[in-house]
Amino acid sequence: MASTAPALVSVTRVDYAYRRTRERALPIKTVCRNKKAYHDYFIDETFEAGICLEGAEVKSLRLGRANLKDSYARIKDGEVFLFNAHISPYAQADRSSMPEPDRTRKLLLHKREIKKLIGKTREKGFTLVPTKIYFKGGKAKVEIALARGKKLYDKREAMKKKTIEREMDKAFKRR
Repeated sequence: MASTAPALVSVTRVDYAYRRTRERALPIKTVCRNKKAYHDYFIDETFEAGICLEGAEVKSLRLGRANLKDSYARIKDGEVFLFNAHISPYAQADRSSMPEPDRTRKLLLHKREIKKLIGKTREKGFTLVPTKIYFKGGKAKVEIALARGKKLYDKREAMKKKTIEREMDKAFKRR
């Protein structure tokens, strides 16, 4: 009986390692990015969350028909929801069963991550902003960021830094 226990442990370790390498082998396909979030906010920390989708929304996402421009996330009753994320209707789907494009969608996070987000968002100036939607291992994921809003002078300073970096890169390429 003692000889079978180590064999079982080694089998689960091998299976876990196989699963881990298999997930790495699958490509991560980015559906859309929220470029405006990086312009309007200082990104402090990011979290990966699953997203609850209905009907043909997954097919629409695979075609890249999503927009996160004015979307945001909020915590209600210990659950995280995504607001104003636009997922266009899938053209070949039945129109009667298609959900609204801008509906509120639930995000799936671990309880400890939600508690951490609750604590951080209660601090002054922090908010939850989605930065991108992507597929990982065949599942749709949303990257949400814990962010602080930028002031106008911060945005100007960031733009100056970008233009200086571009000019430096051009100068080095010419040489």
